[in-house]
Amino acid sequence: MPDFSNFTDQQLIPLFKKGDRKVYAEIFERYSRLLLRHAFRLLNNNEEAHDVVQDVFVNLWQKRDSLDENCLLSSFLYAAVRNRIFNLLSHQKVVVKYAASFNQFVVRGYNITEDTIRENELAKIIEREIDLLPERMREVFLLNKKHGLSYQQIGEQLDISPETAKQQVYKATKILKPKIDDFLAMFPFL
Repeated sequence: MPDFSNFTDQQLIPLFKKGDRKVYAEIFERYSRLLLRHAFRLLNNNEEAHDVVQDVFVNLWQKRDSLDENCLLSSFLYAAVRNRIFNLLSHQKVVVKYAASFNQFVVRGYNITEDTIRENELAKIIEREIDLLPERMREVFLLNKKHGLSYQQIGEQLDISPETAKQQVYKATKILKPKIDDFLAMFPFL
């Protein structure tokens, strides 16, 4: 088994594109801490920085086939982190704008009864979709989101690694988000 730590990025890319998980681990080891520091400097939020870097590495693995073998891996990863952060900040601006819009409706006497009905419908949809998640994923997701346990606490309770707990919550969120977004698209004032 070769020691990939002695390989250059250019030597790793073709092996990575073939799906070599040990090469992926080497790339992660090589760049994750640097990217995390970079993301933290831009976001000033440790959890968001971790999420951004994790998203970048998950996306890198999922799209490894399309990675250009001649790219500079460090530049590619830094750009990917920067773009994720820009998307996150853009989304946060939309949320702030949405909150301001919602406040205007409340001030104007928006019908609270309709709002309550829609919130209840959304809660039922969320509960139904959570029930459809795979059992272990549902358990981890509920421990984190409903009971407020940290990934570390979940890991200890379920005898899994904190990283596995985080991945399960990430996957569950990825499954639930489009279904919730579809509902919210029908009721933009909710």
